Amino acid sequence: MNIKLTFLGAAQNVTGSRYLLQFNSSRFLVDCGLYQEREFSGRNWEPFPIPPESLGAVLLTHAHLDHCGLLPKLVREGFHGPIYCTAATAEIAEIILQDAGKIQEEDAEFKKKRHEREGRKGPHPEIPLYTADDAKAVSPLFVPVGYGETVKIGEGIEATFYDAGHVLGSSIIKVRTHQDSEERLIIFSGDIGGSGKPILRDPTSFKEADYVLVESTYGDRLLGRPEDSVNELAQVVNNTARAGGNVVIPSFALERSQDVLYYLNKLQLEHRVPLLKVFIDSPMAVSVTDVFKHHAELFDAEMRELLRQGKSPFDFPGLSLVRTVDESKAINNIAGRAIIIAGSGMCTGGRIKHHLVNNISRPESTILFVGYQAIGTLGRQIADGAKEVRILGQYYPVRARVLQLHGFSAHADKEQVLKWLSSLQSPPRRVFVTHGEPEAAQNFARLIRDKLSWKTAVPEYQDEAMLN
Repeated sequence: MNIKLTFLGAAQNVTGSRYLLQFNSSRFLVDCGLYQEREFSGRNWEPFPIPPESLGAVLLTHAHLDHCGLLPKLVREGFHGPIYCTAATAEIAEIILQDAGKIQEEDAEFKKKRHEREGRKGPHPEIPLYTADDAKAVSPLFVPVGYGETVKIGEGIEATFYDAGHVLGSSIIKVRTHQDSEERLIIFSGDIGGSGKPILRDPTSFKEADYVLVESTYGDRLLGRPEDSVNELAQVVNNTARAGGNVVIPSFALERSQDVLYYLNKLQLEHRVPLLKVFIDSPMAVSVTDVFKHHAELFDAEMRELLRQGKSPFDFPGLSLVRTVDESKAINNIAGRAIIIAGSGMCTGGRIKHHLVNNISRPESTILFVGYQAIGTLGRQIADGAKEVRILGQYYPVRARVLQLHGFSAHADKEQVLKWLSSLQSPPRRVFVTHGEPEAAQNFARLIRDKLSWKTAVPEYQDEAMLN
C-alpha cells in the first residue's frame, strides 16, 4: 500500500493547517488554512505545490481561519471539487471567509494609501490575497457531513467525521484506505477541545489507528482548570470596573466569543460581577452566534438545560450585539465600566485595533487575552509585555493592565491530548506531531515517547512521509 502524506502547513508552527494525502490516483487536502504568523505569511502568496484542479476533494476539520482561510485562493486558482465538513462548519466558514475577503481588500487599500504617503513599497502592498467575491465562490462547494457519517473520497479511500469538541461543528477526521486485503487508518485530530468545556460535548476518542496527526498547540503546558479562569475573569471585571476602565477582550469570532459570553452570563447570574454593558463588536461574531442558536443539537447537557430555563448566554441584560460601523464607533465614547469583545483574536485585523488604540494607554483599562497568541502577531507582542506597540501605523505606549487567561482556550492541553491518544488500544505505526511552535511540538513528541513508547515525528514544512 502506497500512501504519500505531505505537510504543507502547521508543521512546527501553529497556523496554516494543510495536509496533502495521495493514494493511488486520488489526491486531496485535509484543511486549507491561512498562515497568520507574520514570519510565515509569505507562504500564503506562494503557488500551490500541485495544480488545484487536480485535487479530488478537501476535508475541512473546522472553520477557524488557520484551517479554512486559503480556500478562496484554492478555488480561484482552479479547484472545483467538494469540500466536506459538518453543516455548522460550512455555515460558519462562509461567514468567516466573507469577512476575511473583505478584510484582505480593506487592508490592501489601507496599505496602498499609507505606503503612498510614506513613499515606500513592500511585498504585495496593494493587492488583496483574495476578495470577498473569491470567498463567495467557495460556498457552493461545501458538502455537509454529519458526525459518524462516511463519505467516499476516491477508489479505495473514505473519510468519517467525528466530534472534536473544539468549536461548533469541529471534526476529527478518520481516513480509511483499503486495497486488496490491506487497509490503513489515518486520524487527523484537527484541533482537539479539552474535556469539560462549556457549550460543546467532549472530543471523540478512538480505539485503533495506524497513523495519527495530532495537534500540539499547548503541547508543552498545562492550562489549569476552567473554574480558576472564571474566578480570574470575575476578578478582572471587578477590579477594572472599580478603576473606571474598560475590559477589552480580543477574541476569535468562533467559540471563544461565545465561551466568554457563557462565563459572563454565569457570573452575572451568580451576582459575582456587576451588571455592566457587554459589547460583542464583531459582525462576524454576531453572525456566528446566530449559527450557535440554531445548532442546539451540538450542545452538551448543561448548555441545553440553560436554554430550557431561559438563561441563554447569547441573550442577557446589558448585552449588545454590534453590527454597524456607527455602533462600533459609539463604543469609543464610553470612558469606562464596559466589556468590549472584538475580533480578531490575535489582534491581526478587524475592530479590535480601534478599541486597543482607545484603551491600551489607559492605566484604568485592562487588555484581557483569552486565547492563543501566535508568534509575530500584535496580540503576542502585547501579551509578552511590549512597552510600546504599533497599531494602525502609529506607536502607542502600553499602560493598560495586560492579562492572559489560558483556561478559556478551546484547545486541550498536553495532558488532555495525551489522554486522548491513550485511548488507542495498540500503538500506531507513527504519530506526527503538528500544529505547534517548534519547542511545544518537540516537547509533546518527547512526552509521547516517554509515556507511551510510541514512534513520533515532528515534520517540517513540505516534508513528505510514505505511509506503508
